[in-house]
Amino acid sequence: MLNLRNMIRGVCSLPKHVKCMPNLNQLRSFVYKGPQQQHETFYEFRTYSIKPENNADFLKLTEEKIHLRMALAGLVGYWSVNCGALNQVLQIWKYDSYAQRSEAREALAQNPEWMEGYISKAIPMLASQENEVAYLVPWCSIAKPPKKGVYELATFQMKPGGPAVWGSAFQVSVNVHASSGYSHLVGVFHSEFGQLNQVHVLWWFEDPDLRAAIRHKAHGDARVVAAVRESVKYLDSQRSKLLLPTSFSPLQ
Repeated sequence: MLNLRNMIRGVCSLPKHVKCMPNLNQLRSFVYKGPQQQHETFYEFRTYSIKPENNADFLKLTEEKIHLRMALAGLVGYWSVNCGALNQVLQIWKYDSYAQRSEAREALAQNPEWMEGYISKAIPMLASQENEVAYLVPWCSIAKPPKKGVYELATFQMKPGGPAVWGSAFQVSVNVHASSGYSHLVGVFHSEFGQLNQVHVLWWFEDPDLRAAIRHKAHGDARVVAAVRESVKYLDSQRSKLLLPTSFSPLQ
């Protein structure tokens, strides 16, 4: 084990803009530097791949029965994937605790209308299901769009290490896009269960053509280019999906 005195000496040899830390508590503060989750609220991303021949029937059935689920948890949004995947839906649910999620699932399991009227009919229509738990990053809150439009879910697989490693650069990259008026930022989510070191950025646009025009313009903005160039140093991969809100989605 490293000697504490040597660890502190190493910290004190850092550049002048980094303050020397003379005790163990301050040293811990330095070592664990990075954004931390400040509350218990989390979001569950559920992605269902539907058998092609059942896509329309699944959405119709869900529209008829989703109110049973919404009575027990907060539905943030429900979308059909238009580009980036086929015959797929994405839903985001909000929970104040894991206990609330467990209670909701138990209540649904005991509800005959849900189990017999929805689950027994919906499951055969699905090819696969995935779920992921994520938190809003500390510097972001969900911002509802001004009117109905389309959404883009941009997913970034960052290098291991978490926000303490890549958080600042990623925040600058996202904020320069949002503050420059190129797009409306709905929310930024950091994975907790599922694929780790993954960040989802949910954007809103009036329509797909406007998104294309805005993206082309942003690529010529020196501020955006500089921020992205710094952020991609910590990036392993990324993907994007164009989402269309369903009629029952709170986010339109």
